[in-house]
Amino acid sequence: MNYLTDKHKQLSESQQSGLMLWFGRLPMDKKAVAIGLSLTVGISSAAMAWQGTSSDRIYFCVKTPKKTLVCQDKDNRPFRMTPFYWEQWQLEGMPSQVVRDPAMGVNGLVKATNPYKPLWAFGGFLGFALAGWMLRHCQFEEKQRAVFEDIAQKRDAAKAEMAARSELLESYRDVAIAEVQLQADLDLVANDRTVDIQKAEIYAHTEIEVTQMEASEAIFEAQTAGMTEEQKAEYIKQLREMKTPYLQGSQTLQGTIDPNDKVTGADSQAIAPTEKYRWINNTIGYPTLIFGGMGAGKSWTTREIIWHKRKAGWNQIFVLDPHGTEVEWRGVNLITGYREIADFMQWYMGEMRRRYKAYRESGMVEEQWTQHLRDTNQHFCVVAEEFTTWTDNITEPMPDDCEDEKWKPDPDFIGKWFRCAMTESRKQLMIPLFVAHDRTMEILAKAKGLSKLRDAALLEVELIATIDPITTEAKASGQGKIKLPGHGQWIDIELPKLDQKRIDFRLDESRTVNEPPTIDKATLERIYELEFNLDSKAGDTQDAPNKLSPMAQKLYEYLTRTERIEADVREFKGNFKVNGERFSVEQIKGWMYEIVGAGKADWIAEGVIKLNQI
Repeated sequence: MNYLTDKHKQLSESQQSGLMLWFGRLPMDKKAVAIGLSLTVGISSAAMAWQGTSSDRIYFCVKTPKKTLVCQDKDNRPFRMTPFYWEQWQLEGMPSQVVRDPAMGVNGLVKATNPYKPLWAFGGFLGFALAGWMLRHCQFEEKQRAVFEDIAQKRDAAKAEMAARSELLESYRDVAIAEVQLQADLDLVANDRTVDIQKAEIYAHTEIEVTQMEASEAIFEAQTAGMTEEQKAEYIKQLREMKTPYLQGSQTLQGTIDPNDKVTGADSQAIAPTEKYRWINNTIGYPTLIFGGMGAGKSWTTREIIWHKRKAGWNQIFVLDPHGTEVEWRGVNLITGYREIADFMQWYMGEMRRRYKAYRESGMVEEQWTQHLRDTNQHFCVVAEEFTTWTDNITEPMPDDCEDEKWKPDPDFIGKWFRCAMTESRKQLMIPLFVAHDRTMEILAKAKGLSKLRDAALLEVELIATIDPITTEAKASGQGKIKLPGHGQWIDIELPKLDQKRIDFRLDESRTVNEPPTIDKATLERIYELEFNLDSKAGDTQDAPNKLSPMAQKLYEYLTRTERIEADVREFKGNFKVNGERFSVEQIKGWMYEIVGAGKADWIAEGVIKLNQI
């Protein structure tokens, strides 16, 4: 036994006899023999104690008056007692009628058959007690041994489990090593094949370039045959100054860098290292995404691209700016407000379907159809400003031929328009220009799963911002990157250096400056009413004009004719028109300012006025 302390051992041994100490040292087989002997002694002694009598007996009878002997009681039990009590009875006066039973023993005396009966009984008790003591001692030791056996079994099970896990880990390690080796071999083979393919492409491309150079030299020699050296120099200078305004016909953006693409004229020019802003030409005729962080210069660069589109002959430019104003977008078709943008998007997809139907029925090839669109001035550009915010603010407008109770806006309305503008616009010359904060599909109309389509369909321009070390604010660095559709390589570019934001896109030669228009006194008063005097009536300002402009007067007459007391521009905008012409929200708000300034109405909310009762 394992003792906790010496005191524990001393107390335990003091309560054990020498016999038990001796018995505890015996092996198990000898303990079993000792217990068996003790039980044998106990059983034998008990058996001996059980049989016979331990004392002598005197059997007697009683004489009746009829001289008969009665030797049993009414229960047929014989009269008997020990010699000790017989003698005591005699001394106390035994009746004369009591005589010994002559039929039993010698004169009624029957000797004891087991005089050592108490000793045998004590021997039986001692045998059983000793056997029980030894069994109790074995039980106590067995209980202790069971604890150790249980621990040993658990230890052995844990060892076996650890050994199994170790074996499994070794097997997994071998499999993992084999997989890595196999993957490494596959990667090596793939890399070798890629190197071979790239070598073949380089050799083929080099051969094409050499052939083209030889052909160009032959053509140049033929074109300059008979010219003097001065005339050749002048001719070369003229060729270098030629620029392709935009992509035409069957030309693709891949053709601007691939000499194998069959295009005509000077349309195959691309980004040249000697002209650092040449990359803008590639954005003119191709769906483009401009993205970058806050302060990267997206707005200024977008306007510069629009200006190049105008100079390249794109007369129709639609700018979808949810918060734009006509002052900053002169010379283009500005569509502001999310509701108005949604209407245009619906028209855009309908126009796309109409054009493709007309194209299928025209019998023209693609080059003829696109040239037809140019000749009839049907080519236009769509600029999606602040495209990042569209998904949270634009819902599909209800078509005119749909019943109100059956109408449910399509949750993927913006995604469908985005896919349509990306993939179907180029053949119909309805080219989009997206402006966003990032290129992820979660940002771009939440159109998940279209990253491959984006890479293949969009020309992407990333604008890089830098941090001002003094103000710690983001500002444009003048640097960016461009990625051609279908190519994974990003090319470093330099952004145009601009002194001010372009706000006028008219090609009028009389325009000499790019400055905001002057603001007259009436406009200043309207701005004051809007920003500083919302709670006061227009009549409270000094020299408030009382005469309305013709359009403001027509708006006022329309509101009074329709018996409107509170007029919300968002409600009546679609119904108010003059000679069939509809107007933007900003235009109507300007006339509403005049009505308020003339004292005929009061502002009660943004875009809502209350007409004064006459």
